[in-house]
Amino acid sequence: MEIKIGDLVRLKKKHPCGSDEWQVIRVGADIGIRCQKCHRRVLVERGVFERRVKGFHSKGS
Repeated sequence: MEIKIGDLVRLKKKHPCGSDEWQVIRVGADIGIRCQKCHRRVLVERGVFERRVKGFHSKGS
């Protein structure tokens, strides 16, 4: 899966704030994502992230 900084992704599970849209802010062995509603930042392992992605909302640069 091609993941770039700035991508907006929709995950299968919702965040406790109610949003399921996240922006990718870090790419490496772990993927850093930020909730688009409450701006909470979370680090997720790459394998877990790839399983949880439902789809891309928009691609970053």
